[in-house]
Amino acid sequence: MSIQGIIEGKKQWRAHVARVKALPPDYQIVYKEMQNYLFKGGPVSLSDGPLLPGIVDFFEEGVATGKGVLELIGTDVAAFCDDLIKDTPTYADAYQEAIGGEPGAARK
Repeated sequence: MSIQGIIEGKKQWRAHVARVKALPPDYQIVYKEMQNYLFKGGPVSLSDGPLLPGIVDFFEEGVATGKGVLELIGTDVAAFCDDLIKDTPTYADAYQEAIGGEPGAARK
């Protein structure tokens, strides 16, 4: 990756973080929990894919309609996250495949 690519990536990340900080406090808390959960076992393409910005888009729409964050996702944040990534290869899947196991077995 070039220096210009790194700089552009940092700008995009800072803009993303600013959008998260503009959300109401309850949305910010849930977003951070989702982010932590996804970074621990989420999809391989998490850092450069559309998932995190898509969550912020979804949350901004929820705020605009006056809904609480739990009205949007339910009370089980992990289950919501798992549903978001159900058809996406994860690091756990890659590891399972590397050791000769069945892909997707880590989530069963």
